[in-house]
Order: sequence, then C-alpha cells, then structure tokens
Amino acid sequence: MTAPPAPRPGEGPGAAAARLTGRPVTGERPVSAALTEVTLDDGHVVMVKHGEDPGTVRAEAAGLRWLAEAGTVGIPAVRGHDPHWLVTDRVPAGRPSTEAAARFGRDLAALHARGALAFGAPPPDGPADAYIGLAPMRNVPVPDWPSWYAEHRVLPYLRRAVDDGVLRRAEASVIERVCDRLPDLAGPAEPPARLHGDLWNGNVLWGADGQAWLIDPAAHGGHRETDLAMLQLFGCPHLDRVLDGYQEAAPLADGWTDRVSLHQLFPLLVHAVLFGRGYGVQALQAARAALAD
Repeated sequence: MTAPPAPRPGEGPGAAAARLTGRPVTGERPVSAALTEVTLDDGHVVMVKHGEDPGTVRAEAAGLRWLAEAGTVGIPAVRGHDPHWLVTDRVPAGRPSTEAAARFGRDLAALHARGALAFGAPPPDGPADAYIGLAPMRNVPVPDWPSWYAEHRVLPYLRRAVDDGVLRRAEASVIERVCDRLPDLAGPAEPPARLHGDLWNGNVLWGADGQAWLIDPAAHGGHRETDLAMLQLFGCPHLDRVLDGYQEAAPLADGWTDRVSLHQLFPLLVHAVLFGRGYGVQALQAARAALAD
C-alpha cells in the first residue's frame, strides 16, 4: 500500500480529506469536535475523524476493513487514513424498521460466523494495543475464551476501577469470583467469532438503503454472545426482531439468556473506568447475576 502524502502543519479535516482521497474538497460541516462531514468535488460525501493517538486510528481502520471483508453487515468503506486522520464513506440516514432489524440480526450472525484466528486476535494489520471508546484494550490471542475473557477483558478494568476508587476491594472480590468460575459459567465452547466489539446502539446506523451499518468498531476475535449482550445493555430499536433474525440464522446455545450479564461485565467495567461509580455498581450487579444463574 502506498503511503499517503505527508500532512501539513495545522491541517484541518478538509485538507486531510483532500490529501487522503486525492480529490478537492467543496464543503465541510462539523458534526462533533472530532468528526467532520466533508463533500468532495465529485459530490461524494465522506466522514473525516481526527484521533490524537495513532493507535486509535490504525485500530479503527483495520477493524472496519476486517468487518467489511466479511461481506455481511453494512460497513462504511475506508477511503484513507494516516496516524491522525480517518476518512470513511458517509452512511445516508434512514429509519429503523422491523424488516431492517431482522435483516441486521441475520447479517450479524453471518459476520460472527466468518470467525477469527483466536480469542483476542486483532484484525489483520491492527495493533495489539487498541481501544474501546477512549479506554485502552489489549488484543492478545488466547486459545480458550474463559481464560482470555478473565485475563484480558475483565481483570484489567477491574484493577483500574479499584485503583481509581470506583469500586471497593470487597466489591471487586465478587467480580473476581466470576472470573474464577468462568469455565463453568461460560456455557458450551464455541469457536472465536468476528466481533464488532463495541456494539452499542450509537454504533449502529440505520441507512436509507434499509439495512443497518456499523461504525466505530473495537474489532477482535471473541465470543458472539458478547456483541449481543452489549446491544441489549444500551438498547436498540426493534431489539426483539434483531434477536429473532439472529436466532433464525444461527441459533444460540442453550442458556444464552442466563449469560447476558456475564458478557455485559466487560463493557460495564470499561464504562466504570471512563465514567465513574454508577457503572461500577451496575458491573457489581451483573457479576452477582452471573453467579446466581
């Protein structure tokens, strides 16, 4: 792959888009502090995202390409990136419908089925030191899901939550018991799935073409129930139809509903580290529910 031209000092999103796509820019519209909608001279509209840490941009670009390679769920094409800028296609907005939700469930099942080399495996060309939102997330391949989930997903964030005073030491022991019992709580063994990895409602866009599109991945090899648990944690339009579509395409193992709280433990701890004790309390509740099931 040919390296993009070097950025200029003080470069903005429009200049970055022109440099990375090779096309002049005719318009810009800020969406947020880090995201800008840019119109190219051919009428094509792209989203230009700025990242302070080069690892975040590299990880997101690699994740988008890996998910798109599966040819299942809609994924915006990556038009260019460098250590601080990511340019992707814009998704024309539509509205969620029961038909789109059922299709999303089927497409998500197909994405998961494309698999990964191992639990914790990063996307090809993706860094081991990646991110979920603003939190560091290390991708380390491990053969079995229970030990990987405990060591590389739950415990790092639990330790930080305790160090930051978000959770008390006695409370952390409840979550540690979940980790100790993971081989018994995890359900039937499954092969590593190709996960989006940060599948909350804000990262699901309902397109004008009648399908769901996924953005902002924290992609890696993991357990397919984790994506579904995160989708349930923060809500999703027509969630029952999403789950029905998924089950129609790739039925989940018996007892999967009892394991939802187990898989929600990771994103809740991430949110506890980023946003405080309220999420820490929810993580503690999820741990107790997992131990009770």
